[in-house]
Amino acid sequence: MKHLIHTLNKAFDHRVRLGVMAVLMANESVSFNDLKEVLDLTDGNLASHVAALEKAEYVHVNKQFIGKKPNTTYTATAAGKAAFQQHLSTLEKLLRP
Repeated sequence: MKHLIHTLNKAFDHRVRLGVMAVLMANESVSFNDLKEVLDLTDGNLASHVAALEKAEYVHVNKQFIGKKPNTTYTATAAGKAAFQQHLSTLEKLLRP
């Protein structure tokens, strides 16, 4: 039987990706600027971590223009929500002997 620690989702290993998913689980959708501010990240740092979550199909990125200004928002996908919930469940099991 696999030890619980080996069943944690590697996509959420980094604190930024963990934070992104936590914010997205609590909100239907979040703008790039709001997510950047809440997590205190640089543009590049946020973009690279969201790209990793998007590649894993855990986050959906919606880019549009409002007037002439770009507007990017993020939402957690159904697969992302399920994977994050499983990750949290495993963490809870590790906390209880």
